[in-house]
Amino acid sequence: MSAQWFYMTSGWLRKSHRVGPISEADLLERIEKGQIAPETLVQSSKTRNKWIPMNKVGPAMAAWKRSHPEAADQTAD
Repeated sequence: MSAQWFYMTSGWLRKSHRVGPISEADLLERIEKGQIAPETLVQSSKTRNKWIPMNKVGPAMAAWKRSHPEAADQTAD
């Protein structure tokens, strides 16, 4: 069974709120659509339930780079 993911998003007046749980497939789809950026905080059992930037999650960052090749060249690992 795949991990359930959460991510932080800014809402009205820049208030952050947690979104989730979502599946890994949903997470990757949102990354590909640009809804989750490399600096977005994500959390799951795979991150030991700690909030970390999405760019620290290898498979997620790989999906982002495939979807955003023009920006991937400017992003340091």
